[in-house]
Amino acid sequence: MDDLAFDDLKLFARVAALGTLSAVARERDVPVSQVSRALARIEKTCGARLVHRSTHALALTAEGETFLDYCQRLGSTIESLEGEFADSAREPAGLVRVAASTVIAQYQLLPSLATLAERHAKLRVELEVSDRLVDMARDGIDIAIRTSSALPDTMIARRIGELGRALYASPLYAERHGLPAQPEDLHRHRLVANTAATQLNHWPFIVDGRAMKLSVDGFWRTNDTGLAANMVLQGLGIGRLATLVGAPLVQAGRLVPVLPAFSDPQPVPIYAVTASARQRLPKIRACLDFWADWFGSRPA
Repeated sequence: MDDLAFDDLKLFARVAALGTLSAVARERDVPVSQVSRALARIEKTCGARLVHRSTHALALTAEGETFLDYCQRLGSTIESLEGEFADSAREPAGLVRVAASTVIAQYQLLPSLATLAERHAKLRVELEVSDRLVDMARDGIDIAIRTSSALPDTMIARRIGELGRALYASPLYAERHGLPAQPEDLHRHRLVANTAATQLNHWPFIVDGRAMKLSVDGFWRTNDTGLAANMVLQGLGIGRLATLVGAPLVQAGRLVPVLPAFSDPQPVPIYAVTASARQRLPKIRACLDFWADWFGSRPA
């Protein structure tokens, strides 16, 4: 095994996670042939076939499963050591893969990138944008920005901000259809619903000092929070959007608040999630500290 390098372990773990050599090649921005040669060299060094190859995908052999377990354990140990002995004065550098929802990516992370680059010129960021909950190990994600802190023991969550929600409509919609005066008036309006996170379709209000919820079926529906915001901006209907999206658009005159006197924003924490073994790496720590400051300086 003396010919195996740490990068060989990382490469094999990504082959196992992604299931195709082409996916690993795209992730590393190298030719597929280079990944194939590296895998063949790893198998030769181990003296065993580690992967069953087929036209469309790869599957690990029993020996491959054993080797993967060692790759993951050794990789975690080495990354922990890198973090423990990292020089705090050394400038953070390298690629950081970050997963976030469409709304958080567009309205929080994207505006922050120029400032991050000014502060840490050698850091590079790749954004994985989706409303689905990613598998961080399988997808090779370093940091996930999410509102859930339910995590396996191998992950840690750092609270970096809050996310509240409120009702908004465009001035065009208000001109054409008017705005509701009471929450029950919403039944007569065109509403935007979320098919991916159905809990977001139970809109909360405070009426006469009491909490109530209105279940929304939706004239318009989408599974994407960013598209929902654009539907509201286009004047298609009323939507319950993150205030980090709605508040700046109200200030810009592109949205108007709906039923603000009855609003119940119910803010939830925003967490930056990372593998416990990687949190001390300089590039990870730099991003976590930066986004904690960035999110914390903006309204929920």
